[in-house]
Amino acid sequence: MMGEQHAKIQARHLKRNAYLYVRQSTLRQVLENSESTKRQYDLRERALALGWRLDQVVVIDSDLGQSGASAVDREGFQRLVSEVGLGRAGIVMGLEVSRLARNSTDWHRLLEICALADTLILDEDGVYDPAHFNDRLLLGLKGTMSEAELHVLQARLRGGILNKARRGELEIRLPIGFDYDPAGRVRLDPDVRVQESLRQFFRTFRRTGSATATVKAFRAEGLSFPHRIYRGPQTGELLWTDLEQPRALWLLHHPRYTGAFCFGRTRVRKQPDGSHRHQRLPSEEWVALIRDAHAGYITWDEYEENLRILRDNAQAPATGRDRGTPREGPALLQGLALCAKCGDRMTVRYH
Repeated sequence: MMGEQHAKIQARHLKRNAYLYVRQSTLRQVLENSESTKRQYDLRERALALGWRLDQVVVIDSDLGQSGASAVDREGFQRLVSEVGLGRAGIVMGLEVSRLARNSTDWHRLLEICALADTLILDEDGVYDPAHFNDRLLLGLKGTMSEAELHVLQARLRGGILNKARRGELEIRLPIGFDYDPAGRVRLDPDVRVQESLRQFFRTFRRTGSATATVKAFRAEGLSFPHRIYRGPQTGELLWTDLEQPRALWLLHHPRYTGAFCFGRTRVRKQPDGSHRHQRLPSEEWVALIRDAHAGYITWDEYEENLRILRDNAQAPATGRDRGTPREGPALLQGLALCAKCGDRMTVRYH
């Protein structure tokens, strides 16, 4: 077998560089699993034993701490693919397939480019030529197993989280106005100023019937609103700032203020460019919803009434809504009139 592997390495391969790709999934693994990182760097000795010179061995380790689930954020992997495509690589080395990619699309794209560029692939088990059917088949199976392994690991972790969430025992970051007591139970924030600010917010909304009007009322009265920092060196500190409309809408839509435990209110979908799109789900599709799980600031009926008011206040057309809210300005039916021909809500523009 060793003779067959060495026979795959030709003089044309030795004239080009040997690229060693080093990756760990997280920074914690880089710090704690140092033996795995060392084994990856040791592959340089394999390249020297196979005939490459030391100055021909190029180490790409800029992806340390990056997941192999996608190539979008992995600059090192993208550089590796570019070098192979330009014909500069005689061999690509990785401790195992999972170090190079845990996504079948990225893995098979690399195999295809290696086959076209006559580039070999080396892992801990041996040397492969992607242009040969048997080697290509084996590498494809390894890539599929690597992707399946990632799915199994994620499913195990996700399963434990979902089970705790369905029991209402999962500790998650709480919105402003709540915190955990020493026993891990959710309680109202011990700061009385924070409690009173939230109660004032919900009272003002019930009085004005509008998120924008609530924000204006807070500013007119010179009232600040609490905001807790969750990232950076000031993590945990409480700041008092002006209330903004997006913040007001977020508070009104959050069911936690009724004392309910909720989990899975949004679904995250990964886009082709690597970004994530968050989609808000209806309450019947949430993973968990346990009412009266702890003390709250409003009742569930008040929460649903607030949502109904917000839906009626929306200016964009929506199915099933028969009225809007009167807007500011001298127009008589502003925000209330509908077009008799198309049914769209009529708006007023001032010149």
